[in-house]
Amino acid sequence: MASSQIKNQHLLWRAGFGPAVEQLQDLVKYTPQEYYKALVKASAGEPRYINIASDDLLQLYESYLAPGKRGRLTADDRRILNRKQQAAVKDLNLYWLKEMIASSGQLREKMAYFWHGHFACRNRNLFYNQLFLHTLRKNALGDFRVLLKEVSQSAAMLYFLNNQQNKKGHPNENFAREVMELFTLGRGNYTENDIKEGARAFTGWTANPRGAFVFNKRQHDDGVKNFLGKKGNFDGNDILDIILEKRHTATFITEKIYRFFVNDEVDKDRVQALSEAFYKDYDIGKLMERIFTSDWFYDEKHIGARIKSPIELLAGIQRMVPMRLDNDNALMNLQRILGQQLLYPPNVAGWPGGRSWIDSSTLMMRLRIPQLFNDKDQMNVKPKQDDDVMMGQKTDGMANIPAKQKAKPAKPVAGAGLINAKIDWPQYVDKFEKVKREAIFSTISNYLFQVNAARVDTVATKYIDSDNRDAYIRSVTIQLMSTPEYQLC
Repeated sequence: MASSQIKNQHLLWRAGFGPAVEQLQDLVKYTPQEYYKALVKASAGEPRYINIASDDLLQLYESYLAPGKRGRLTADDRRILNRKQQAAVKDLNLYWLKEMIASSGQLREKMAYFWHGHFACRNRNLFYNQLFLHTLRKNALGDFRVLLKEVSQSAAMLYFLNNQQNKKGHPNENFAREVMELFTLGRGNYTENDIKEGARAFTGWTANPRGAFVFNKRQHDDGVKNFLGKKGNFDGNDILDIILEKRHTATFITEKIYRFFVNDEVDKDRVQALSEAFYKDYDIGKLMERIFTSDWFYDEKHIGARIKSPIELLAGIQRMVPMRLDNDNALMNLQRILGQQLLYPPNVAGWPGGRSWIDSSTLMMRLRIPQLFNDKDQMNVKPKQDDDVMMGQKTDGMANIPAKQKAKPAKPVAGAGLINAKIDWPQYVDKFEKVKREAIFSTISNYLFQVNAARVDTVATKYIDSDNRDAYIRSVTIQLMSTPEYQLC
């Protein structure tokens, strides 16, 4: 049976982004149930809306929304707007990552992170992105029915899945297909005819340039539809209600949550029991409580059974070792090299996760990250080119701004390979003040690993600086974080 400390680490990694340095001494003081109650309390209430738009970008965007202005945009106008939007979306990415690292609302941010992969969406419009992210964060632990409908009516998702092109007489099936296949029912639980009829019901669903949902009645097909065994003059909301009535939806969502938070190896009986309870009210918070407070969640087969995603790895290191990063370009490059950029999922299916995070190049970079944070070492690995075609989007949420010119390749950014992390080592070292020198290695190892790492000491000790106590603590931490065992949670 796992110790109380291991159980709490397990909980903090699965329900958040790992233990923070200030929590180390508390891991043996509280039960997992007490920790979970604290996580729920810290994540209660609606999160603050993240608005990182600069005044000049906001003024520029507002001026383009003025009546008659958008149709007269010059090529230079478009380039300026696109460049500022692209830079701002990057800033939003980094701001949210910092929330994952520093926020006390770990459970909320982790659930929002899960939904970001589930409702995978890409959009170059900063304001649509900000609205979409807030939708995920405020509903992360709430009613799945509300979350589904708000996501389905968000400007970011409607444009990403081309529903602005879905009009009476000329339906676009992309949105309806993905809502059923990836967001709710799962493949095999609907027919091609259901997709066609569902698409008819979603005709006229679009959004205005400010990101507000718009129902264009003139473009809506108000004829009778046959959908999932029901017949009627359905609109988009009716379609979502019918989907939510199907038990397959509760099962599909529950199984995906189980894979993400518990284990890739699914216990069908366990999922069935959880989904039956979830189906009754679609309460996400209650579902997570059933998982995180159950005895089986802490079975040894679930501990250390998942490979940390790139975001979990980057956030977890920074929670354990307090630091300030001066080079945001390097942090963005790290996300790209490791294969996961927040707000930039590879496609509408999101990131596959699991073993897909690891290949020969990404593993070597993962093992090197702690050294990059600690040293002035420079990344010499180029990020992979992003070959995503944005689901065929032509306008990306800016329907009246034509994009006639191809984007030019980005120019190299000076110093983009340097992390320039300022680590607060005194704050970290102080946590081991009462630990005897001979017990430091094992103590730090117990904090960092949830798996049996008996052979790590024979490798890590070769590179440890033993000049003094502080140097020893620092180097032990960096070396242990640079092992394959640290990649698991």
